[in-house]
Amino acid sequence: MQANGALRDMVCRGLMLELHREGHIELPPVRYLRNNPLARRTKPAPAEIDDTPLHTSLAGLGALELRQVRRTPDEALFNSLMEQHHYLGYTQPVGEHLKYMAYAGGRPVACLAWSSAPRHLGERDRFIGWSPEARLKNIGLLAYNTRFLILPWVVVPHLASHLLGRVAREIAGDWRRAYGHPVHYLETFVDPQRFRGTCYRAANWILLGLTTGRGKDATSSKANRPLKQILGYPLVKDFRQRLAHPGAK
Repeated sequence: MQANGALRDMVCRGLMLELHREGHIELPPVRYLRNNPLARRTKPAPAEIDDTPLHTSLAGLGALELRQVRRTPDEALFNSLMEQHHYLGYTQPVGEHLKYMAYAGGRPVACLAWSSAPRHLGERDRFIGWSPEARLKNIGLLAYNTRFLILPWVVVPHLASHLLGRVAREIAGDWRRAYGHPVHYLETFVDPQRFRGTCYRAANWILLGLTTGRGKDATSSKANRPLKQILGYPLVKDFRQRLAHPGAK
């Protein structure tokens, strides 16, 4: 049972399938294949919005509106903008996730996607100082910034760090409303071959080190993907104490 009262049906099914594939259990033969619309998911359709160049100062933007748009009419627009303008495109998140859009004068200017955190990350785990048991129990109290997009026609100095600060003040409450529990710590990866991560540092995120370059299913100790910077942002002063105790909330 999830904290918001929903059953963990797909999580349990996924775990049993993984155990079956690794030879720990034997599942009965498949009787029939379900019709899974997610397997045939199409890419978001292009959205037509005002792309007039917007070059101004942060003050010149006026009042910025930040909306959590998951399960709202604006979610399709969020998905489309990510697919069209983010270099990684749009990928449907799995598990707990939220989506934010920032508007200036009614026009979208930025999108930020957040999802469940990676289950194991050496530099982060050492920074928090939690035990394997506590990590297993409390990994859901972390949120991972999977995408951050400032729309390409928007050039506003300090906008990115300002939005990171805005989200940091609101995401714990939004996560609790969506899933029945808060988050106490945020994290992200930055590819140093593409970006410097300046906006995160300006928003007081902490550079923890580099990834190992190995995916979660790597079969050797050799790097098989680019190394990325790991950045973290505690949302509460006592985040270590909260995350170090199994069953914390």
